[in-house]
Amino acid sequence: MDELKELVKIYHEAGIKVLGDAVLNHRCAQYQNNNGIWNIFGGRMNWDDRAVVADDPHFQGRGNKSSGDNFHAAPNIDHSQDFVRNDLKEWLCWMRKEVGYDGWRLDFVRGFWGGYVKDYLEASEPYFAVGEYWDSLSYTYGEMDYNQDAHRQRIVDWINATNGTAGAFDVTTKGILHAALERSEYWRLSDEKGKPPGVLGWWPSRAVTFIENHDTGSTQGHWRFPYGMELQGYAYILTHPGTPAVFYDHIFSHLQPEIAKFISVRHRQKIHCRSKIKILKAERSIYAAEIDEKLTMKIGSEHFEPSGPQNWIVAAEGQDYKIWEVSP
Repeated sequence: MDELKELVKIYHEAGIKVLGDAVLNHRCAQYQNNNGIWNIFGGRMNWDDRAVVADDPHFQGRGNKSSGDNFHAAPNIDHSQDFVRNDLKEWLCWMRKEVGYDGWRLDFVRGFWGGYVKDYLEASEPYFAVGEYWDSLSYTYGEMDYNQDAHRQRIVDWINATNGTAGAFDVTTKGILHAALERSEYWRLSDEKGKPPGVLGWWPSRAVTFIENHDTGSTQGHWRFPYGMELQGYAYILTHPGTPAVFYDHIFSHLQPEIAKFISVRHRQKIHCRSKIKILKAERSIYAAEIDEKLTMKIGSEHFEPSGPQNWIVAAEGQDYKIWEVSP
């Protein structure tokens, strides 16, 4: 604990906010019940099987039915219980005060109602919170559908359930980027109304965009971003509205210098989560967009140059991506 607190302190001294990874949906038990089932908990929150949902098929819970999807690797917690919610609020507040966390990355939020998240966030008052609502996009005969409104609607519904107190990882945008880049189908990056096709296009101030994380990439590799196309992905999310997240592994790799350029131009041009975007092209081999009339970008193999009265200068370019900014 002392090492963790010291690390958080060092980040704060560098002006960096720190999020704790809060796994509230499920919890590993410390003891077995009389049937040999692991559903008795120890430590500060020494719950019994009343804290486990009744419809978790593996852990003989005596709580109420789950308000979401079950995660089968550990007992799923029943958030409808007052004692559970009170203990979790106390624990989150303690982590904020004792460790110094500024906010939360909320794991597997599909597992319980977003209204409970609202309760936890109002109690712990985080600077920032983001939920991991990850489920499958829509496919027909193995090919990704163009329209992913139903997928992003499920994420938006969860955000709404939290009353907008939390954002969510834009899994829709990640999935569409996969198909667009792998198959040279950049037309996918504009929806039927000419807006970005992910959560980014509907609620950008609550969309946390990313191309990779510890589950999708790294040592687990459950859903890797197309290899060699990572910088196209970053050229997209780091120039667009939303709150972009850069993967730790990529910062400490050969990608770092270009990612740093993208971040710098975002800062210079003051691009933010609510910036205005105008999609200029979304065709088979090119996607181009203008953001806040101060930044233009393109990804894809086709040539493109920005137009208009602005004096555009190149801020970054590489294999199948280019970014321009307005000259000061």
